[in-house]
Amino acid sequence: MAAEPRTIAQLARALRTRAITSEAATERCLAEIAGKNSALNAFVAVYEDEARAQARTADHEIARGRYRGPLHGVPISLKDLIDLRGTPTSAASRVREAHVSQEDAPVVGRLREAGAVFVGKCNLHEFAFGTTNEDSAFGPARHPMDANRSPGGSSGGSAISVATGMAYASIGTDTGGSIRIPAAACGIVGLKPGLGEISTAGVVPLSRTMDHVGPLCRSVEDASIVYRTLRGDAPEEQPLEDVRGRRFGIPREYFLSLLDPQVASSFESACDRLRAAGASLEDVEIPHANDIAPVYLHIVLAEAAAYHAKTLDSRPDDYTANVRLRLEMGRYILAEDYVRALNGRDVLRREVDAAMNGRDALLLPALAIPAPRLGVSAVKIAGSDEPVRNITLRLTQLFNLTGHPALALPCGHTADGLPVGAQLVGHHGRTPALLRLGQACEAYLTPTPAR
Repeated sequence: MAAEPRTIAQLARALRTRAITSEAATERCLAEIAGKNSALNAFVAVYEDEARAQARTADHEIARGRYRGPLHGVPISLKDLIDLRGTPTSAASRVREAHVSQEDAPVVGRLREAGAVFVGKCNLHEFAFGTTNEDSAFGPARHPMDANRSPGGSSGGSAISVATGMAYASIGTDTGGSIRIPAAACGIVGLKPGLGEISTAGVVPLSRTMDHVGPLCRSVEDASIVYRTLRGDAPEEQPLEDVRGRRFGIPREYFLSLLDPQVASSFESACDRLRAAGASLEDVEIPHANDIAPVYLHIVLAEAAAYHAKTLDSRPDDYTANVRLRLEMGRYILAEDYVRALNGRDVLRREVDAAMNGRDALLLPALAIPAPRLGVSAVKIAGSDEPVRNITLRLTQLFNLTGHPALALPCGHTADGLPVGAQLVGHHGRTPALLRLGQACEAYLTPTPAR
């Protein structure tokens, strides 16, 4: 018996040749949801009947020669921050309990045109304003390898759905790392495209100047397939590139100065494998890296508070306590501090561009710690207690400020088997090139018994 397809690319080939049906693939995903969701809390809504009908339609179209492309008949999930017509978009909050979407978000429209099958909506940190997926009207999502740990956030339910086979991909959002953090925590691939490349219309905003939409998948090839679909680009097969001769910049100061020892070890081992394959790795500097967190906070808090101003006044008790506190903090950001942060963002953007000059990408870890335990507010690193929110955002939030495309992919495991993730950061406007480079690096970053 042929092995069950694990990736979109594998499933697409099987669907196109009719070696498998979309209906069968969809039933397998629905069975995984039925068997695991009560324990992991990845989905807040499952659309069984609709998904089955979409799968049957896909099978009929493919059988009649009307193949739409590599997402035709592929089961995917959506973060419940994204509008799917006729369904609620809760943002994991009681504030939006009566909301029903009247039309698809543009990204959903692209997927619908491509023939994708929507199996359901995924749990998240309320209004995407957190990194652990604990603060949710539906309760916390739980790590697929250890239910006492966080899957990362805010797109935690999306990452679980992909890691466990409940869906072949999920569409998430990323304002400070909310795609890359859960991807790293759960051992999958997560892409934050460049700023403005993918429409955020029909997506509940957190920070309008830093929100990104992108895919969580099992492989870089799959991320490329979904990215091109969300962009409205035609499917395109690219020859696999080589890492030999590629130049990577490692921003060691600040970014590698506060890491869990096992994360540091896994990352350095991955760097050694790239060097052995012929890549060049050299240290680079982001001079104002210590200003990243305050610049980020003065922007995200102010923009989030502005969006939530009306409901903070009318329905304050419908927010979870932690999210409400952060939103209320945003009301105390002065206009001059906000403008100063915008200027700081410009400085950081220029510094990232300078660090990348003459190099193919930046290379750094995606998450400084393994998946944290639920209910833990701080973790000990280098003898000091670090707030979980701060340490999980530490390596990702810069690239929301600067808008550079960034890709998280697995690079090892801890002694307990928890995933460790690396991060590749590409040049502005060159997300396809970053994805090709990521696909070339994938086999070297992720250790295998044969390597």
